[in-house]
Amino acid sequence: MSYDADVIIIGAGGGGAVVAKELGELGINVLVLEAGPWYGNKKWPNPNSESGDESSSDVKDLDKRLLDKQFTDYEADMNDSISGKFRWGPADRNKSPWFRSLAQIGLPWQSTGVGGTTQVYWSNSPRALPIAVDNVWPISYQELIPYYQKVEATLPVHPAPMTAKEELFFYGAKMAGYPLINTLNVTFPGYRPQPNAILPPDPRINDPHFPFGEKLTGCTLRGHCANGCHIGPSVEKVAKRSTLVSYIPLALKTGRVKIMPNTFATRIITENHPKEGIRVTGVQFRNTWSGEFGDLKSKAVVMAAGAIETPRLWLNSALPLNPWVGRGLTNHWFDVVSGIFDEQVLMNILGTPEVPPFIGQTSAARFDYPGLGSIENFGLSPGLYAMTHYALSQHGYSFLNQTDPKEPWDLYGREVGERLKYLMSQYRKSLSILILSDDEVNCQNGITLDPVLKDEHGPVPLIRYSPSKKDKEKRNQLARIAADFLRKVGAKNIIRADWPPGVFIHLHSTMRLGYVTDTNCEAYQVKRLFIADNSVLYNGIGGPNPTLTTQALATRTVEKMVQKYFS
Repeated sequence: MSYDADVIIIGAGGGGAVVAKELGELGINVLVLEAGPWYGNKKWPNPNSESGDESSSDVKDLDKRLLDKQFTDYEADMNDSISGKFRWGPADRNKSPWFRSLAQIGLPWQSTGVGGTTQVYWSNSPRALPIAVDNVWPISYQELIPYYQKVEATLPVHPAPMTAKEELFFYGAKMAGYPLINTLNVTFPGYRPQPNAILPPDPRINDPHFPFGEKLTGCTLRGHCANGCHIGPSVEKVAKRSTLVSYIPLALKTGRVKIMPNTFATRIITENHPKEGIRVTGVQFRNTWSGEFGDLKSKAVVMAAGAIETPRLWLNSALPLNPWVGRGLTNHWFDVVSGIFDEQVLMNILGTPEVPPFIGQTSAARFDYPGLGSIENFGLSPGLYAMTHYALSQHGYSFLNQTDPKEPWDLYGREVGERLKYLMSQYRKSLSILILSDDEVNCQNGITLDPVLKDEHGPVPLIRYSPSKKDKEKRNQLARIAADFLRKVGAKNIIRADWPPGVFIHLHSTMRLGYVTDTNCEAYQVKRLFIADNSVLYNGIGGPNPTLTTQALATRTVEKMVQKYFS
């Protein structure tokens, strides 16, 4: 049989790019299929208006000037869910985004394109909480540590630098009686700098005699992490280490990796083998510009399309029935608690009358509570800030709500009108805290196929997520801890948004390790088919951001795959 590659990878995001680099360095020929565009590549100078080339396999194709032009920092241009460059949809912005059906009010915040959702992520790269892995997963936490270390060195991951919002967050945590955590393997409640996949600021950044410009490397603390970072002298040295600028260049340098953007995988192709049983032989794809379909053959396939699209692809491919395919969705059921401060309070604590949310890395401080989840400070540009703080709520309008006097917040729900104007006028004197609940795996939550709706790639995914009573208790407890931080440092107003369960940012567990795959992340029912995205995580890893754990597990998966099939 003639093969198009030894291994085909579906998705060039957080996990797929890692697999491509690791396989390429071991001499394995790799073909990566990515549904969205490729920004910062000479073969696609106008990626949103012209189809460009078919593929790229040369690191010399990467172009920093194009990336500077394409990543504009404008909120609507980059992150509008309908027409933004980072939407879930085809590269051609004249076309509609790809539809997902939701059983409740909500929004899946995901992106297509080389780099996937890491293009918009905040680069928070903590490890899983050991309590969520040991004696829970079918592999131990200790087994993950060398793979964590390898990814942390490759990206690389550093403790985030402190600006005013981090100093205020740390002060609140300290005043609330919690200790500073000085380990990456967290076993007790406490606060610490975020381990971020962002290059540290250049030491010369404040030197008035050094010419500010392309010679500087590292983060400039300018914010905009969610709108696509392009700060740095070259694509490979962009400060925020999305896989677009970290693992993808390393993969191309191996000379073994070819990437095809604008290529949507529509079906996994299998055969019945006399010795292996059902095994994968390739992938059917659709070119999102021409609409043409084609088949590609390989010796193995890695699904890394994300916790929604990976189970959708399995189901649309009519692969063997498994009751856990698409099931068990965890999402860290998010919430936001915000505090507004008087200038004098800020002067007393920080020596400055403001705590501007837009200065510094988007989230550079965190608090972890094993058994409950995590909270982290964050600061977004004004439009995203208004949406996340005051437009998202399952509790209706705050002026119609009567706040429980036993609760520590003053306002609760969605803000509009004059009150919204006032709150946004206090933007520079606000501290925001994001709640990440350690929600439970529930077989009723997950991804199925919509029984009616289809798009050009088949039946669309239907997302269902209903948190449990225990999830609600954890989330409320974390929200109270966050409010306590704010009260302890003198916030005059505290606002809780109360996000609906359907705001999907950290999606995991829909193709669970030990249920859909074995401990090597190879599908039980389809040989040579591996999974390397958030969907294969056994649970919500205790509440921390999932990307680093997915990347560590993907690194381990390559090792196991090569030992079994390519040694």
